[in-house]
Amino acid sequence: MHQPRSHRFAFPALILANLVLAVGPWMVRLARTEAHIGPVAAGFWRMGLAAPFLILLAWRQDAGRPLPRWPLIAAIAVGGLFFAADLAAWHAGILRTRLANATLFGNFASFLFAIYGLVLIRSLPSRVQAAALALAAFGTALLLGRSFELSREHFAGDLLAMLAGVFYTFYLIAVDRARQSMAPLPVLAIATAAGAIPLLILALQIGEQVMPDDWTPVILLALSSQLIGQGLLVYAMGHQPPLVVGLCFLTQPVAAAAVGWAAFGERLTAVDIGGALLICAALVLIRLPGRGVASNPLEAQ
Repeated sequence: MHQPRSHRFAFPALILANLVLAVGPWMVRLARTEAHIGPVAAGFWRMGLAAPFLILLAWRQDAGRPLPRWPLIAAIAVGGLFFAADLAAWHAGILRTRLANATLFGNFASFLFAIYGLVLIRSLPSRVQAAALALAAFGTALLLGRSFELSREHFAGDLLAMLAGVFYTFYLIAVDRARQSMAPLPVLAIATAAGAIPLLILALQIGEQVMPDDWTPVILLALSSQLIGQGLLVYAMGHQPPLVVGLCFLTQPVAAAAVGWAAFGERLTAVDIGGALLICAALVLIRLPGRGVASNPLEAQ
């Protein structure tokens, strides 16, 4: 049976979202070296520049529909605050560790969100799901190997990125719940608008330079990470269960490792490549027809 047209592209959109989001750490580093702004200020511009466009697109998508209930709007706004905390911690961590490390620890949410999905359906993982999780965990452990070896050098950045992953999990839970009854763009617009101002206040409070000397990396960060990356992610979350979404996040450190190698000469070892292949195998396994994870039973708009 063919999937409905609106759902057919959900999984490819999820993979593409993670590949685009994996470029974000590079843009944050460029914002530091070229635009000369701090990591929290970069998070503000990522959300602040994207917010007007998302609000306009959300208004067009929801035209003629009743407004969401205020408790739901408030829950999404709280999720946006967690997202802002995630960006503040993650962007600071990006400047203190390898790109692959920052992305991998930042996506600690992968396993937390997958566990949330299993709790949500009140079920233990099937054998196929358990095998996919085991492959993903082993692949992640391989990718983490060099981080442990260089822990003295990268410990602060890794710790900040891991804290960001915890904040990101709460944001994802808020988005997942909202997508059961709301279209993607209004959800992302509310979360983005709610998180932008706190980031600006924090950047000013800690004395960061906020106005960029070069707008190019800032605009690219907002376009790639917030408009395209988060836009595709929030869309896909309405049609894919948390277990699949969580495992797909692990494609980000794989892609970020490739970016780090190409842009900064961060060497990839055979162990890194082996870990990446295991993560890819986990994604294939979880998507086997009739044996992986079905689409979200609470189909959103």
